[in-house]
This record gives sequence, C-alpha cells and structure tokens, in this order.
Amino acid sequence: MASIGHVTRTSNGSFKGQLKTVSINADIEIVPNTDKAADGQPDFRVLSKGSEIGAGWTRRAKSSGNDYISLSLAQPEFGPRRLYANLGRAAGAENEDSFVLIWNPQD
Repeated sequence: MASIGHVTRTSNGSFKGQLKTVSINADIEIVPNTDKAADGQPDFRVLSKGSEIGAGWTRRAKSSGNDYISLSLAQPEFGPRRLYANLGRAAGAENEDSFVLIWNPQD
C-alpha cells in the first residue's frame, strides 16, 4: 500500500501534515466537521490553503475492530477522478499521534 501523505494529530482532534504524490505536495489539515447534521455527512473536512479539498468518514475495520478515517479528495490537480485514502496509524512510529494517508485505489 502506497503512502501519499503524513499527518500528526493535534490536541483539538484535527490532523495537520502533507499530501504528497509525484506531482502534488500540499499542506493539509483534516478537521472535525462541527456542523454535521445527519449521519451521511462527513465526520471531517480536508482543507488546503483554506480551501476544502475533501471529506472524511470514521469507519471501523472488520478484521481488527480499530477505527480509521476514510478520505475522499477531489481537485482539478487530481484529474477527473477522486483520490481515495485511509488515514491510519503510521507503522513503527513511536509517536501515537503520527498517521499516514494510505492510497486506496477504487479500480
């Protein structure tokens, strides 16, 4: 599985870091959606330079029972398709607040 970014969880429950691909290097922030009014709405908003570039939903892994965040990102720079990723703990990291964006191709 390819990592396309790294973020660190902050004390207020948001995440800050970078989205990195071959052609994209952007600072991002994943913030709780405090305006969520219905179950289908995202649990998180993904921002870059003040613009919303995606959303995230809290999910539970069937195999481990652990929670993770499923992200959907869309911007003209990504081309005509959405970019999907899962936000999970960074393997082997000593810092419990260190997470990676794991690319999740849908095809």
